[in-house]
This record gives sequence, C-alpha cells and structure tokens, in this order.
Amino acid sequence: MSREKGNGQSSSCFLSLTHFFVVTFFKLSVLLLFLQPISCQNVQSYNNSPATKELFNQLVFNSFSNFTSVFKKDITKYFGFCITDVDSDWNMAFNFSKRSEFITNCARKTKGDLTQRICTAAEVKFYFNSFFSKGSKSTHYLQPNKNCNLSSWVSGCEPGWACSVGRGQKIDLKNSETMPSRTNDCEPCCEGFFCPHGITCMIPCPLGAYCPLATLNKTTGACDPYNYQPPAGKPNHTCGGADIWADILSSREIFCPKGSYCPSTIEKLPCSSGYYCRTGSTKQAGCFRLATCKPKSSNQNITAYGILVFVGLSFLFIIIYNCSDQVLATREKRQARTREKAVQSVRETAQAREKWKSAKDVAKKHAIGLQTQLSRTFSRAKSKRQADLVKSTGQAKPGTDAALAPMPGDTSSAPTKGKKKDKSNLTKMLHEIEANPESHEGFNLEIGDKNIKKHAPRGKQLHTQSQMFRYAYGQIEKEKAMQEQNKNLTFSGVISMAGDIEIRKRPMIEISFKDLTITLKHKRRHLLRCVTGKLSPGRVSAVMGPSGAGKTTFLSALTGKARRCHVSGMVLVNGKAEPIQAYKKIIGFVPQDDIVHGNLTVEENLWFSARCRLSADLPKPEKVLVVERVIESLGLQAVRDSLVGTVEKRGISGGQRKRVNVGLEMVMEPSLLILDEPTSGLDSSSSLLLLRALRREALEGVNICMVVHQPSYTLFSMFDDLILLAKGGLTVYHGPVKKVEEYFAGLGITVPERANPPDYFIDILEGIVKPRSGVNYKQLPIRWMLHNGYPVPMDMLRSADGMGESSNDSTHGARLSEAESEQESFAGEFWQDMKTNVELKKDNVENNFSDTEDLSNRKTPDVFQQYRYFLGRICKQRLREARTQAVDFLILLLAGICLGTLAKVSDETFGVIGYTYTVIAVSLLCKITALRSFSLDKLHYWRESASGMSSLAYFLAKDTVDHFNTVVKPLVYLSMFYFFNNPRSTVTDNYAVLICLVYCVTGIAYALAIFLEPGPAQLWSVLLPVVLTLIATRGENSKFVNKLSNFCYTKWALEAFVISNAKRYYGVWLITRCGSLMESGYDLSHWYRCLIFLIVFGLAGRIIAFIIMVTFQKK
Repeated sequence: MSREKGNGQSSSCFLSLTHFFVVTFFKLSVLLLFLQPISCQNVQSYNNSPATKELFNQLVFNSFSNFTSVFKKDITKYFGFCITDVDSDWNMAFNFSKRSEFITNCARKTKGDLTQRICTAAEVKFYFNSFFSKGSKSTHYLQPNKNCNLSSWVSGCEPGWACSVGRGQKIDLKNSETMPSRTNDCEPCCEGFFCPHGITCMIPCPLGAYCPLATLNKTTGACDPYNYQPPAGKPNHTCGGADIWADILSSREIFCPKGSYCPSTIEKLPCSSGYYCRTGSTKQAGCFRLATCKPKSSNQNITAYGILVFVGLSFLFIIIYNCSDQVLATREKRQARTREKAVQSVRETAQAREKWKSAKDVAKKHAIGLQTQLSRTFSRAKSKRQADLVKSTGQAKPGTDAALAPMPGDTSSAPTKGKKKDKSNLTKMLHEIEANPESHEGFNLEIGDKNIKKHAPRGKQLHTQSQMFRYAYGQIEKEKAMQEQNKNLTFSGVISMAGDIEIRKRPMIEISFKDLTITLKHKRRHLLRCVTGKLSPGRVSAVMGPSGAGKTTFLSALTGKARRCHVSGMVLVNGKAEPIQAYKKIIGFVPQDDIVHGNLTVEENLWFSARCRLSADLPKPEKVLVVERVIESLGLQAVRDSLVGTVEKRGISGGQRKRVNVGLEMVMEPSLLILDEPTSGLDSSSSLLLLRALRREALEGVNICMVVHQPSYTLFSMFDDLILLAKGGLTVYHGPVKKVEEYFAGLGITVPERANPPDYFIDILEGIVKPRSGVNYKQLPIRWMLHNGYPVPMDMLRSADGMGESSNDSTHGARLSEAESEQESFAGEFWQDMKTNVELKKDNVENNFSDTEDLSNRKTPDVFQQYRYFLGRICKQRLREARTQAVDFLILLLAGICLGTLAKVSDETFGVIGYTYTVIAVSLLCKITALRSFSLDKLHYWRESASGMSSLAYFLAKDTVDHFNTVVKPLVYLSMFYFFNNPRSTVTDNYAVLICLVYCVTGIAYALAIFLEPGPAQLWSVLLPVVLTLIATRGENSKFVNKLSNFCYTKWALEAFVISNAKRYYGVWLITRCGSLMESGYDLSHWYRCLIFLIVFGLAGRIIAFIIMVTFQKK
C-alpha cells in the first residue's frame, strides 16, 4: 500500500521526501554562511573563547528559528502525513544550538573551509532522490554525477570523504538545479557529518545519531563502525566519517546504540544505573521506582508492575467469582425480613380481630340465652314491667351490640362513681379495630377493589416498603378469610363471595369467530377449518383435542399470531371487526414453553412484568398487592426468593417454573388470557391450584381460554366452556362443560362408569375407541355443524358418505387435492416455496412496522421508564453472572501477558506486529463476550416485545450495561500488554484506541448475535477479525483492495495504534518514520479520524442490530 500524493504516484512521494531534506539542509547551509566571516579570523582564538562560542550558539538557534518559519508551509504541504508539528520535529532533529561542538571542531579542522564543503540544495536533492530510487536502498550507491563518474573519480567520491569547491570560490547553496564542481582538497568527513558514497560534500547528522570518525579494522579491512572499506591501491586514503543516513535497516550504524545516549552527534555516553536509553536517544530516561534498570539498560523492565497488577486483579476477580452472589443475597435477605415482619404484623392483627369477633359472638349468645331464661321464669306482667323499665333506662334491644356484657376494663357502657380504670393495650387495640374496621392495621373489606384513591390508606406509611407489604398482606388475609368463610374458592363459593363483596370489573373482551379457517400458504393443507363460536368474559374455556387437532393454531389465530398461513373467516372483538393487536396491552399469552429468565428470582420475574405492563398511573402499593396476590394464589410463596434456574444451574422445579410462566401474564391484569398447555408437567394438586387462581381472575371479568391435555375429572368440571377439536381443526363440540355429556349421549355416545369424560372423548377422536352407536368419529364434526345449522363443505359431506377419501388423516390437517399435488413438478413446488418464503418475510416486516391504534385504554410506562426497569433487571442479571465476567477478564489478562511478552515492539515497524495481534485478540474475545448479550435472550425478547414492551428500551438498556465492559476490558488487557511490551506510546493513547475498538466490535457482535444462531454467530466472530486484518494489511497496490480496506475496522484500529507509537520517534528516526508511514499509507494527523471511524462503525453496527431485531423478530 502506498500513499497517493500529488498525482497519486509513488515517485511523487519520494520527490516530496527529497524536497523536505533539501529544505532542511538548505537551512543548515545558509546557517553556515554565518561561519565564514568567523572562520576567516583566528580559528584557534575562536575555539578558545567561551564568549565567542556562546554568541555563536545563540546565532545558530536564531538562524534556525527564522528559516523554519519560512519553509513551514512547504513542509506541511508535502510531509503532513509524517510531520504534524514542523517546529517541534525540526528542533528535535537539527537544533544544534545547545551542543554545536561538532561544527566548531569541523571549522577548525577545515581551517575555515567548512562552507565550501557543505552540500548545496542540488546535491542534497540528488542524494535523496537516488537514495529512494529502485535498488539504491540496498546497494547504497548513487548514480553517476558531475563530480563522480567513470572519467572523474576523486578521493571525495569514496564513502566518508568530502571535497571543497576551492577557497575563494563563491557557492550558491540555494541552487537546486546545478551541482557545483567540488574536487579540490579532498579530506575525511568531519565528525558529526556524513559523506555519502558518490558525492563529494558533507551533510550534518541529525540528533540521536552518533557519527564519529571511522577506524580501520585490520582484521576485516573495514572502517568501523560503518562497514565500508578504503579504496584499494591508495595507501594514503584513510577511513573517513559516516557515509549514510537513512532508515534504521539501512543505516543502523549511525543510530545512537541502545544502552547509550548521544547528547550530540559526536558524543556517546553509557546509560547510568536507574536510567534506560533506547536506540537513538539524546538523553537518559529515568526508570520507575519498581523497575529494574542496570547500567547500559536499553529499556526499563516494568514487568514487576505487570505482575503486581496481575496478582491484584486476579485476587479481585477471585473475590468476585466467589462472593458475587452475596451482594444480591444480602439485599434479598433484608427484603425478606421486612416482608416477614409485615406478614407477622398482619397476622397478629387478624388474630386479634378474630378473637374480638369470637368474644363478641359468645357475649351475644349468652345475652340472648339469659333473656330467654328470664322470659320463661318471670310472669308476663313482670316481663312487661321489666321491658318498660329497660325501655325507660335506655337499655339496648337484646341481640344487638349494645346488649353485650361490658368487657373487662370497659367503662364506657355505664357511668361509675369511682375512678375510671385505664384500658389495657389489648382492649385498646380491639376497640380500635371495632371502631375503624377499614384501618390499614387490618385489611380492606373490598377485595378486588383497585381504586387506591378511595380505599387505600394514605400518608407516609405507604411510602416505605414495610408498610406497602403490610397493606398487601392485609388485603390477602382478608381474601383468605372470605374464601374460608365461603367453603374455599369452589364454584358455589365464588358465587357466594361475589354477592358478599364488591368486585371491580376489568375492561371486557369478547372474542367471537365465524367460519375461521387457516390454510398453509401454497401447501393446500388445512390447519383449522370452519370453526365458529365465541369466548365470553368471566368464563374459563378449555380447548381440547387429539394431537394435530390445531389447538395451538387456534389460539394463535385468535391472537393474530398465525404466520405462514392464509386466514379466512371472521374474528370479532366485542362485536367489532377490530385487529386483536390493538388490545395487546391487556391480552396475556402464556406460551407452551416456559420462557422465564433463569438468572432472576421468582419475585423479580413477576415484579418486572408487573412494572412494565400494568398501568403507569397505578400506585406502587397496588402493584405490590397484585404481585403478592399472584404469588399467593399460585403457591409460589416458598420459592419466591429462589432463582428460576437454567440448564447449567439448577433452580426451582419444573412445575413451579410452569406456574411462574403463567404468573408473568397474570400480574399484568389482562382482560383476555390465552394459555397454551399451562397444566402440562404439573401434578393434579398444582393444576388444581393453578385453575383456582385462574377462576379468581375470571371473577374480575377476565376472558380465559386454555389448551389442556388429559385433565382430571375435578379439573375438567371447573371449566365453564369446552371447545373440542378433531384432527384437521374441525369442531366437534363448543359449549358448556355441563352439557357435553348430554350432547354426546344424544349421539349415542355414553361415557362408561369410572371413565374420565375428556379422556374418553379424545380416545374416540383418535379412533382408539369406537362408539357402540355406530357413529364414525369422522362424522362427529359434521354432526356438530348440522346440530347448530352451520353450512357443511361438500368434501366433508362426501367423506361422511364414504364417497371420497377423508381429508383429515394427516398429522396436522388435510390436503385439498392429493392428485393435483402429485402432478406438480419439483421445479413448480420449489418456486412455490420460494414465493411463500418471500411473502412470509414481507408479512413479517409489514407486521413489525405496522402502527395499530391502541384500543386497550391502558397507558403503560413510557420508553424512559421501561429503560430504567430494563436497566435494573439487566444489572441484577450481570451481577449474578459475575463469575462468567471474572473468567472473561482473566482470559484477557492472560492474552495481554502472552502478546506483550511474545510480540515485542519493533522499532523498525513501530510495533505493527504486536498491535496486529492485539486487534485480532481483543476483537475476538470481546465479540464472543458481546454475543451473550442477545443470543441467550432471544426468546425472552420475542415474548416481551409481543406483549407491548419497548424494543428500544430493551436494546438501550443492554447496550448501556455493556458499556461497563467497554471501559473495563481495555484497561484489563492494557494493564498486562503495556507492562510486558513497554511500547513508546503512552498508556492514555493506547487506552483510547482500545475503548473505541471494543465499542466497535461490540456493535458488530450485536448484529451477528441477533441475525444469526449462536453457532454461526460465534464462527463469524472468529473469522471476521482475521479476514479483515488480512485485507487491511495487504501490501499489494490495488485500488480495489485500498477501497475495501477503508470499510475494515481493523485498518483504522491498527493505524491508530501505529500512529500513537510512531509519533514518539523523532530526530534520527525521522526518515524511518516517514518511510514506514508512507509505505503503510498512514497519516499522523489521522489519529482522531481513526477513533471517529471506529465509533462510527460501532454505531452503525448497533443501528443495524436494532433494525434486525425489530424487523426479523419472531412474534
């Protein structure tokens, strides 16, 4: 990959780089013009005068500053990709004002001829242009020129030597076109300068270089440390100075070696103990307190910090792993103690009330008995006088409360002459209960009344959790007392209780359907056919039938969830042709599978559903009452604080989980409750408990319809209505449960003794039992249609008469024409399947984005409130998953140690290899973790979104909680990688890049998790970082690859890492930095752009994930 500058060709990049160094050395050449008048004087006196030397240094600094400002615009134009601050880079590379001894030494050595030996702009341009041309980088030879060619090859053409243009000759250092003739007085190059092989002039070495005079190694015959050899046959030609300055691979010998620092280009000092010196250092860098820095250290050993951080973080993660559950467990224990105190207080109050009532009843009984005895003993006249006396003294009528004997300590019934006795505490409490039976200390008489403004107690007491529990349990205890008084909650007891107490009716929903038929699209198969009837409020309807009878399909059709099907017929809501989705806020649907959050407790599951789905203006005490009533009615009191459990972690039993599944819909106080096999997996007692709770719901006007399998006779008799379906979705019976046996008896089908009626009827529909009356089970649907006067399809009549093959022998429906199906070709069937899938996708998209008017008249919490509720729930789930989080962090720690130790930062590539591995490893590990956010909760989301909960609130809450990982995981990884790798870039820069990288890959992982199944999503999460990194680092000069790499987030992450490290290389590293960035196509000024692109990729991934979530969700 090469950078496109100017006309986009790589040669223009080399010319631009050449132009930079032409400008650079032109400044130095102009500076050295100031040396000429000084050089003409006594050089010896110049060197020995400190005042003159200080004046000269100041002159050097001022001259450099002036010329830097002149050429700043050109440098910025051509080298903005590797030089962002011209003044800073210039000072760090060529500011010799503090240590300019090499210039004064050279002036003394050349006896004032220094300016005649400095390269002009044309020579510098020629050198760098030839240096970057093909082949020159490896051979170090320059092309023939005016002074060094086949016919003219003076000593100054040899490496490390230079010549003069001649004393008294004027030289134009600004001339960048013509090279001067420079062949006189050839001498070895001065210290601090380098003289390339092939030209006869000197160029100053940059800061961070060490350019001493070479010495001849008699063993090898080379000039150390530069490795060039003197020309053969010239005994007077000695070793000169440095011969080249280029990138570190080509000219490592002039770089100040590691373990030493070079304050000037002619001075090399070893690093002291407690300091370290990297390659190309101009000063010592102090080591950290715990770092190990021996003399001549090339880098500080900060592994000790990494080990300490590793031990500390590991200890912290072990604590989290073992104690993560204690945070929520302690909170739950405190809440349980508060609840137990409330229950105890309510029970004590109830017991006191019962004792008072018992005493009152006994007193009444004794008073009436005493009156009867007195009336028998005394004469009528005496009784009459006694009655008159009683009337005159104001005594109450026998049998009333006033006729009771005074209680101990009760002084209010008659005045006494002595001192009044104080009432005992028990007496006071009993009198308070009698005087104010509606007090919050007891319980409300109006069970089922949700009007908090009228009946609920007011004041500060309902603002505390304890008082809300007392209020809720007070209501529940009253309901229990009523149920006990009315012989429990049997059908007759319900009727009796309904007459004694006031029940607040919920909004009524009546579902009526006529000729409801469901056919698979392009399959010509009926799943439901000609079903007519209605579901009435306040009644519990059971849907029964053999397997394949279309029971679940019937419920799906009623709730508008029938997909892949063509629905015909009519479904009316309260007698109007309105979409059932308009009432979804007051419709509860209990799926056949137990879709419950396993890492939440029973109470937390129910409480979350209640808060999100109950009316927003319903006060919190009433919501607590609703939840507590459901927990009590479903018999979940003993496991309310237990985790539901998952496949990996055992929780409550299967039957309890099934009841929690039902309770999620009961707590939202639905007007229509649909249940798909809620009693499957429950024992008879649990099923009876569940049905009693449902009957309690029906008492408030709830329309309940449920699919049941093999109910016991007791359970069967508790239903109000029965819908009996045969195979193929045909109705066999729809009416009251009490009349089903009477109807079948009219057909000659009598239930044998000791046989369960529903089991017997299903056996008949399965064909297992044949009725003695001779009625074929295939004729039962037709008999029902004729019985009610419904039209019968002709194919069904033919089937009943034996004229055609029955159409309901399939497992779940019947084909309309088997012959037509067989004649259809494979291509035609394939085309029909394709059309069906496209239509299904279209229907799903239209359904998800359809805006149905809300007719439920219930205002649920808005998006912001639901966001808060989702946020609280997800935080609890993540706290309970802290062990998994701790393992993820430990893996990141180990990855940081491994990559930091194995992939050391290379000065030649500025750590590209280590950062490449970092991008891949962090992307892979963070993506795998982010997949769990949505992959494991798809079913829960589908259920909650179908019930009307906000998808946006759900998504934002998930993303908000994952921001914890976005902030912490980069810190965990970097704490190991940085201390073991020790790059030149700062911790802050690396941390900023890692945060943006983790944010980016998390958004991509969201899209993969939502769109794909868990297995393929994990596979793509592993492949994407590797493939995108290969594309981003591909070295071929291809426009297509360059365009494609711009859409790879790995390119921007890697560029940001390299830039943050490369900008720490300066001075002698300038050519290496510019060359490496030019080859990679990176730009120092693009660091913030790279971070912005990573954030944009992360946002785009989240937007795409959210669109997929709401578009392709499974209703």
